[in-house]
Amino acid sequence: MVFSAAQLIRRDGVAATGMREVAAHAGAPRGSLQHYFPGGKEQLVNEAVAWAGRYAGNRVARFLAALPEPTPSGLYAEMVRQWTDEYESAGFAAGCPVAAATVDCAESVESTREAASAAFATWTGAVADALTGMGVPRERAAPLATLMIGALEGAMVIARAEQDVRALKSVARELGPLLDAAVSRKD
Repeated sequence: MVFSAAQLIRRDGVAATGMREVAAHAGAPRGSLQHYFPGGKEQLVNEAVAWAGRYAGNRVARFLAALPEPTPSGLYAEMVRQWTDEYESAGFAAGCPVAAATVDCAESVESTREAASAAFATWTGAVADALTGMGVPRERAAPLATLMIGALEGAMVIARAEQDVRALKSVARELGPLLDAAVSRKD
């Protein structure tokens, strides 16, 4: 049900995602929602956002494993490729569930704002750790991870508006050299 909620939120936003739709998408009886989510929709949304943050953070290791030689630009290209592949194959209907929940709830639901903040921190932490492992100094890794994720999220919004992956390809191409230049060269 958490996965289903994340999928519906990324497509429709929080406001348009109802508990009945989540149950139907998950193939679960509606009564199970009240059993597993006594805090109602707010709890379900927060758990979906937390799941999405963990998912994004865990993807970082898989992206690195897919690279013959891990580099910051290679990692970022893989992060972007996930979205260009989805948009080119399935269309532009869905975005990031964490971003959707942030846009819909940051001012109105404190627990969801906190869940989104924690989800972004989980993702950013995983990217920063990967950058550090590739030789980026620790004091630069977290700010660069924030830049990478912020540019990716913004490019996803532009891609969805334009119905084109141009913005995604642009951020990968333009940030790549900057990211690789952050690696400390050992003499």
